This record gives sequence, structure tokens and C-alpha cells, in this order.
Amino acid sequence: MKREQIKSLYSIIDQILWSDWDSIGINDDPEARDEYQNYLPQVYGLKIKNADQETIANYLFKIETENMGLIGDFEKCRRVAYKILIA
Repeated sequence: MKREQIKSLYSIIDQILWSDWDSIGINDDPEARDEYQNYLPQVYGLKIKNADQETIANYLFKIETENMGLIGDFEKCRRVAYKILIA
């Protein structure tokens, strides 16, 4: 994959996490724009390793429930994982 393709995919996944996943509901605050970027390398890695929808969804759900201490929304994580897969 070329550097431009990597940057583009990274950016697309970042936008999906920000717009669609937004597990703590902050995407209306521009100052919090980098909030989910710590998870980006792992999600990107799953995508380029051809992880399936359930694997990506499980990772996002684990972040919600274990890292963030939220109840989590597995179905939302599945929808976000699908968007990442087709990106």
C-alpha cells in the first residue's frame, strides 16, 4: 500500500470513529477531535490484516466497556465495524 493510500485509509477510519462510533458522545465539540485517535492504530491494524466484522466490533466494545467504563453498545460497534470493513 502506498503512503497516500495509508494516510487516506487512516483518515477515513479516524472519521468513522469520530462520526459514527463516538462512544462518549463528544463529536459536537471540535476541541475533543483527537479523543479517539489513540485507538486508531489498532483499528487500522485490524482493517489491514483483514479482521472480520466481529473482531473489530469486539475490539470497539472492549474499549467502551473496559477502557471507558461504559455499558457499551455492541450493535453500534458492529455497524461501525462494517463501515470500517467497506472503507
